Amino acid sequence: MTTHLEDLTTEAERDGVQQLVVGAVVEHDGRILLLRRPGNDFMGGIWELPSGKVEPGERLDQALAREVAEETGLHVTGIGHYIDSFDYRSGSGKHSRQFNFAVECAAPEPVRLTEHDAYTWTPLTEESPVTDAIRQTLTAYRNAD
Repeated sequence: MTTHLEDLTTEAERDGVQQLVVGAVVEHDGRILLLRRPGNDFMGGIWELPSGKVEPGERLDQALAREVAEETGLHVTGIGHYIDSFDYRSGSGKHSRQFNFAVECAAPEPVRLTEHDAYTWTPLTEESPVTDAIRQTLTAYRNAD
């Protein structure tokens, strides 16, 4: 898996991506964990996956476990398959690429929010109140099983 992660990073650098971001699809009992951005934040009010920036020198898998723990308090016990990626402009105008992975956590609760104002476990079968990019990620996730 490490080689695949390195390939993703190398490809992003070649494409001129300035900021690497990781996103986690956390599933429990057929439901996906979504977090809501505070209204005063960049893209405030949207629902998103637990996600965040990759720090300099950090591997994608390390960033994934760290971001899930920071944003939710959940402990990642395993990283499953790579789902997909999408590019966007960050609040600071950086060309960013978010790599999305399925992750397993030790337990689904308690969720402790630090950067978001709400969370929900939404059924995989429902249309989620997310951006088109995240909707595509969740569709790819559903179709991978």
